[in-house]
Amino acid sequence: MTDPRHHAELRKPASDPGQWLLDPNVVFLNHGSFGSCPRVVLEFQRGVRERLERQPVRFFVRELEGLWDEARDVLASFLEADTDDLVFVPNATSGVNAVLRSLRFEPGDELLVTNHEYNACRNAMDFVAGQGSARVVVAEVPFPLRNEEEVVQRILERVTPRTRLALLDHVTSQTGLVLPAQRIVRELASRGVESLIDGAHAPGMVPLNLRDLGAAYYTGNCHKWLCAPKGAAFLYVRRDRQERIRPLVISHGANSPRTDRSRFLIEFGWMGTGDPSAWLSVPEALRFMESLLPGGWPEVMRRNRELALAARKVLSEALGVEPPCPDEFIGSLASLPLPDATDTAPTRSPLYLSPLQDKLLYEHGIEVPIIPWPAPPKQLLRISAQLYNSLPQYERLAGALRALGCA
Repeated sequence: MTDPRHHAELRKPASDPGQWLLDPNVVFLNHGSFGSCPRVVLEFQRGVRERLERQPVRFFVRELEGLWDEARDVLASFLEADTDDLVFVPNATSGVNAVLRSLRFEPGDELLVTNHEYNACRNAMDFVAGQGSARVVVAEVPFPLRNEEEVVQRILERVTPRTRLALLDHVTSQTGLVLPAQRIVRELASRGVESLIDGAHAPGMVPLNLRDLGAAYYTGNCHKWLCAPKGAAFLYVRRDRQERIRPLVISHGANSPRTDRSRFLIEFGWMGTGDPSAWLSVPEALRFMESLLPGGWPEVMRRNRELALAARKVLSEALGVEPPCPDEFIGSLASLPLPDATDTAPTRSPLYLSPLQDKLLYEHGIEVPIIPWPAPPKQLLRISAQLYNSLPQYERLAGALRALGCA
């Protein structure tokens, strides 16, 4: 549990909120969905775009590959991965799709997933399984959750001799659980099962060492907790698995005669004309976020986690519920159960947008997601903690929930 002695430092933002473009009239507690990109990073991105537009042919034909390599090198160092095992993709969902749609499954093969998997990626797995008559098997990980053993055992008990691949969240999107990814990967590998880790939220929230993790495939977003521009994410593929992984867009690299780099890098390095400025801005985002606190990235992660734990305590007390998992499962996200929704009509948005979420925004000036999980009318409140947030913002949310009859 967060040490109460630290609550004083959590009562104010850890960095100047003016360093982000956030609306000062809105309490923004949803960094986990679409975090704001810092002004400094956006200025850097603007410079990249201007460089591109001054001489587009020179940029794309003569300069881009070198800049792409430099950006990958910086990110690989942060992730403790080899640069040549890492490529950029637009988002983690694209990374998951690239892997799933590159692999071939036979009738009767089993693909393992948990009930916490992000809906978009679960849809991708269902689609691929249907193409090859494979079977999706769901491990029911409980929530509330008592301990790590509950997670590991629920997953392993669903493994059979037909299990070919497991798609697993590192940090669950809906429930905000930091799962013991390294242990799960190793247990699955000992049973002959490869892992595709959906690490959408992990980079910048928890320390990562992709070499030690051992997963065959790992994808993560840079636009969330790393605060890079939207459209920046990565796909890591272990060296012994790269030959079979192709990008979603097949382009010039498919028949390139080059032999100076792997086919993996050649194909992902050019998927058609686009704006690569978000990818090339990732090193600037890493640098800027590291500079905000004296202890650099370790302190950023520690401070966000302590704020999330303190906020969870405030909201748990306001809602009259017990925290649904031990502190060890919390990073910079935390989810809490709410009373059942009374309006469960689907919205036009494919993303979360409940009537309660609208009321919190339009009546109380608070942007926070209300997530239908595991299925309507059940719903969760999910909070995020980033350096521009502070404990009084969650206290304000607690008051708003009381005013709306949720507590």
